Formats: sequence, C-alpha cells, structure tokens
Amino acid sequence: MSLNKKDQRLRRARQTRVRIATHIAGGDAARLAVHRTNLHIYASVLSADGGKVLASASTAEKAVRDELGGNGKGGNTAAATLIGKRIAEKAKAAGISKVAFDRSGFAYHGRVKALAEAAREAGLQF
Repeated sequence: MSLNKKDQRLRRARQTRVRIATHIAGGDAARLAVHRTNLHIYASVLSADGGKVLASASTAEKAVRDELGGNGKGGNTAAATLIGKRIAEKAKAAGISKVAFDRSGFAYHGRVKALAEAAREAGLQF
C-alpha cells in the first residue's frame, strides 16, 4: 500500500509525538506544535498530560495580519519569525520556558526552521 503525501506527513508526525511522549523528559515536557498551510503558520504550546492548549499564535490573528501589512503575507519566513517570537513570549507569560518541538511531520526547513529559531532567540528552550 502506497501512502500519499499527506499520509506520509501524518505518519512522521505520529512517530515524533511518540518519541516526545516516551523519551523526552519522561513525557512531562510541554510540546510546541507547529502546523503550516500555504497561507498561514500556526504554533501552539500544549501541556504534556492531556494536550491542553497553554499558548497559541498564528498568522490568522488580526493583530499579526495588521503587523505584517494586512495583505495576507502569512506564508513566508518573515511571518514565521514573527510567530516564533510571539509564541515564545506567550509561553513565558504562561510560565513555560522549556518545550519539546513538534514539527508535525513537516521538514525542518524554511518557515518551520524560521519559527523554531525565532522562538529560541526569544528565550524558549528545546
């Protein structure tokens, strides 16, 4: 049985989540989950136990769209960098400084990499 592109990504995402749950910090670390579409990028900090959302940021938020110029440019690395900074600030405000990075099966390249590096620069550890 051959998998299509989406199924392959979801398979990689499941493997990552199992690795995070079992190996990293005994499964007690919060998880920084990233999702990207052609138009937007989303980041959420989820609790280790039940997956409760502790902080979130995305280019779909009105404040972010206004900051990016309001012309819908949420699908580039500049927008991803902004979201990385925002999610780090929100996570630190919620009392979270250390997370496990969950790229949801997306390649660590381009927008996903820009978001991760911006979050690290803003003080989030992973």
